[in-house]
Amino acid sequence: MSRTSARDVAIVTPWYPTRELPFRGAFVRAMTEATAPGCDQATVYHCDGWWSRLTSEQDAEIGEAQRLLLPQAQAVGQTVGGAGLRYVPVPMPGGLSFADIARRHEATLALALGGRPIDAPVVHAHVGLPSGWAALHHLRPDARFFVTEHATFLDRILAEPDGHAMYDQVLHRCDAFFAVGDGMRDLLVETFPHHADRISIVPNPISFEHPRPVPVTELRRWLFLGGLIPRKGVTWLLEAFAVCHADDPRLTLSLVGDGELSATLQARAAELGIADAVTFAGAVSPDEALRLMREHDLLVHPSRMETFGMTVVEALAAGMPVLVTRCGGPEETLAGIEDAAGELVAVEESPDSIVAGYRRLRSRFPDGLDLELAQRTLDDRYGYPAVARAHHRVWFPEENSAADAEGGLAPATPEGAR
Repeated sequence: MSRTSARDVAIVTPWYPTRELPFRGAFVRAMTEATAPGCDQATVYHCDGWWSRLTSEQDAEIGEAQRLLLPQAQAVGQTVGGAGLRYVPVPMPGGLSFADIARRHEATLALALGGRPIDAPVVHAHVGLPSGWAALHHLRPDARFFVTEHATFLDRILAEPDGHAMYDQVLHRCDAFFAVGDGMRDLLVETFPHHADRISIVPNPISFEHPRPVPVTELRRWLFLGGLIPRKGVTWLLEAFAVCHADDPRLTLSLVGDGELSATLQARAAELGIADAVTFAGAVSPDEALRLMREHDLLVHPSRMETFGMTVVEALAAGMPVLVTRCGGPEETLAGIEDAAGELVAVEESPDSIVAGYRRLRSRFPDGLDLELAQRTLDDRYGYPAVARAHHRVWFPEENSAADAEGGLAPATPEGAR
């Protein structure tokens, strides 16, 4: 075992931005960027599922090739905050249960580690399955173990008997377990009441370090950031935009992201006669997404369900008001500043609530909003320093006990999170 500092941290995750998928795992990247500077060393283990349709024979052949090659191909790159990055491809045939996916992650991480434990005294996994399960089986005996849960499909994992049982084991071993919102914590506490005392909330970190150069003066340039999939409500967004565009032909809509509905949405935009006003930008890097936020006037986020709604807070950090559905996370993150930040509308299987919400927002813009108040409030709740303090306090308790005695640390949970 190599010599490590008490402030060395390993982060195990199934999602992290790549060149091909720059949006996936943006939250994990942000958490790394926020917390890594306070560590002596931080290393991200990105266990990336490679999905394909394989016969059992092909799967076995790939598994054998990986067993031989993966231990020789483990280089440590660099990522945000000065952290290291180890990329671990995990071959995935179709049709696996969540439990089987987790077992694949566990076995592949073992190959990448060469049979040795993760050499860090603090291990933080993102999502209980698969990464919490994978990390659980590769801890040093003295390691402190933490998990952050932010998977939107958590209910489906817990509905599987094996997934439920494996999740229970992860919770049992955790020193602390974090959910990113009330709804997710409530589900976990209801499912595992015997672990309620170790499940708390620490929200997603958002950077407020890049102010908008020119304030928004009108709500003409709409922006959507996310997957072009049914859960994100993009079908109703396009229909709502067509109605509002008929009222004001100067309106434009940029759809940033990829997904199964991309071709359908493009065809529908042509049918509605708004193709010239709608831009399909595809997936972009986080830096490009930030640039687009600073160049548009309004984020429209019509999701059916979110555990947090990171994009909503990012848009406000970039100085842009928001029109967002009450889909779980956003009403928590914007609690107390809804009117200052923009407009929250009901989740409806029609464009009506989006259209009505836009008209209300437009009628009270700009005097009915207070974006500076929204930014200050959200920075206190979800800014990098607040979330980093929350993590470091639990990761390094011995050092924090001494600082507490001197009044040197903020509370473990950022203001506004419960």
